[in-house]
Amino acid sequence: MFRAICMSAVLLAPVLSMSQELINPQEKHFRNMHQVTFGGENAEAYFSGDNNRLIFQSTREGHQCDQIYLMNTDGGDVRMLSSGLGRTTCAFISPADNHIIYSSTYRADSLCPAPPSMSQGYVWAIYPSYDIYQAAPDGSDLTVLAASPGYDAEAVFSPDGSKIAFTSTRDGDLEIYVMNADGSDIRRVTDNPGYDGGAFFSPDGKRLVFRAQVFQDDTQVQEYKDLLVKNLVKPSKLEIFTINIDGTDRRQITANDAANFAPYYHPSGKEIIFSSDLGNPREHNFELYLIDTDGSNLEQVTFSDEFDGFPMFSYGGSKLVFASNRNHAHPRETNIFMVDWID
Repeated sequence: MFRAICMSAVLLAPVLSMSQELINPQEKHFRNMHQVTFGGENAEAYFSGDNNRLIFQSTREGHQCDQIYLMNTDGGDVRMLSSGLGRTTCAFISPADNHIIYSSTYRADSLCPAPPSMSQGYVWAIYPSYDIYQAAPDGSDLTVLAASPGYDAEAVFSPDGSKIAFTSTRDGDLEIYVMNADGSDIRRVTDNPGYDGGAFFSPDGKRLVFRAQVFQDDTQVQEYKDLLVKNLVKPSKLEIFTINIDGTDRRQITANDAANFAPYYHPSGKEIIFSSDLGNPREHNFELYLIDTDGSNLEQVTFSDEFDGFPMFSYGGSKLVFASNRNHAHPRETNIFMVDWID
């Protein structure tokens, strides 16, 4: 899906000179925006524990589907960490920077799995061959951390590195699970019908924020089940929720009947940033929004008229990294951007 460009001083120079030009005047939380990647489709970039590097997924260097890469936050020293076989997704670095985790299909097939058909509308593929792997920071010592006959992906570390949250179909539905960082003591967190996934821990590690489907009637439930049998899910209606890591105190944060996804806690623990098409669902134009954890004080953060998604605050909260179609050279091009965050 993505293409590599090794950054150099020559490429970095125009980025620094145009950093303010990339920011819409309405984006009052942003200062000093820097475009980190150039070309192709790059997504899900997450900070290392020391805030000096980003792990992300990209299709580049002749690969036909996503592989996992690591780079400095200025876009330099890009290195592929995955094997180059199969499809990979959802990489994350432990806060101590001593392990990485990601999901891959390579054990089932060294080739990229076929993308889903859009004959049933816009759908995401839930590849059952995804398993969760752990590796050293350079990609070596790859071992299976969580595997089942179904989908295992969307894995992230807790702030102290002791636990991992992930999404799986191991019990017949898309649910969220928590396990120890070594893969032991897997416990199911959610139990509602529909897609529960994309979870991230709160700064204190006690709660999770995630996206979930809310059904209005049995017809919608049946449509979801029919698609899941085909390893598909339709993400057109997703709301943001939080829950304790033991599965108690589930709270719905948004109720806007839009496609809300990629939520992440502000380091204060009092706000959540997420991506949504609520302002323009017909065109599926996704912007970033900020909301209090009680569902109040919704605020639009980006105003780019392009896709903005997958936000993550740096540890400490001084910076924000996200993926965007802004400033693209070609249609459907997605790049990684980083900004200084102004509260």
